[in-house]
Amino acid sequence: MSTLAQKLDALTRAGELYERLDENTLRCTACAHRCLIKEGRRGICQVRFNRDGELRVPWGYVAGLQVDPIEKKPFYHLLSGGDALSFGMLGCNFHCAYCQNWLSSQALRDPASEVAGDYIRKISPEELVRYGVRSGAQVLASTYNEPLITSEWAVAVFKLAQAAGMKCVFVSNGNATPEALDYLRPYLDGYKIDLKTMQDKQYRRLGGVLQNVLDSIQRAADLGLWLEIVTLVIPGFNDSTAELMDAARYIASVSPNIPWHVTAFHPDYKMTDPPRTSAKILERAAEIGQEAGLRYVYSGNLPGRLAEYEYTNCHHCNYRLIERYGYIIMDYRLTAQGTCPQCSTPIPGIWTDDLSSVRIGGPGMPRRVR
Repeated sequence: MSTLAQKLDALTRAGELYERLDENTLRCTACAHRCLIKEGRRGICQVRFNRDGELRVPWGYVAGLQVDPIEKKPFYHLLSGGDALSFGMLGCNFHCAYCQNWLSSQALRDPASEVAGDYIRKISPEELVRYGVRSGAQVLASTYNEPLITSEWAVAVFKLAQAAGMKCVFVSNGNATPEALDYLRPYLDGYKIDLKTMQDKQYRRLGGVLQNVLDSIQRAADLGLWLEIVTLVIPGFNDSTAELMDAARYIASVSPNIPWHVTAFHPDYKMTDPPRTSAKILERAAEIGQEAGLRYVYSGNLPGRLAEYEYTNCHHCNYRLIERYGYIIMDYRLTAQGTCPQCSTPIPGIWTDDLSSVRIGGPGMPRRVR
């Protein structure tokens, strides 16, 4: 019986994001670890490796494939009310103790994730995009595992998706390099980044470096990608008022138009001691975001508990533009030009000009905006 490593190694091809050093030594540039990979060795992510002086990278499969509301990613200002075809591979460059997708992300790093091999499905970029078209998805999202380490695969898929009229997004930890972001930019529309903490010591516990993520946020904005930031608020880990204010102020310094999602933690994987995040903590985090000057702050994972932080209001006149309950759009009032119907202010984001494509209500409620 093949091991998971053997299965994944067979589903690879030559990579593009790397530098050649001496004869058979490579430096991978897909993420900010910039792994020096000698012949026969693997990068930190375990899924990018050096075979005979050639960088091999994941190719030709998915381990997760599902049509989701775009709000679930979460993107609240990118074709809100539409659907995204979410696809993912295996592996990650972090090892977050609270990861909710650990079976996918920790493949080849945690023996308990070996079962992830059962979910592997061979597929071509053409087949993947055809599935997206048939499902009516307006967006293709590389997600579930860390998409930076499978960037070559994403670009192959996104090229075809763009030709088919779809937008393309990454759902990422933001541990990027300038080389990777420049490589992705022609084929990427939106980038969701997790800003996990403002303490470098805590970031290193997760396998990353704070400054690398902050630099990625700034560079993604400079490149013109539509950017949304998520902070999973964990009691005792990153929920102090000072730290939340630091995060909000940094985001606002890049742009006050970047939506900040503060979401609720629940015990998972190896982090089972902290309690669930309460609505009161999320409300405090959202208020901090507004105090720091962010125009669009959202709370997540507690549908209906903090309704005002699920809605999108015009930052100029405070008119209610989009009402949400969890991932469900209850009302949508933006114009086809992406402006406020009351004061005509342009609302930052990527909006549909086909209002009939906006889904109102949940499953079994296929009403559309007229």
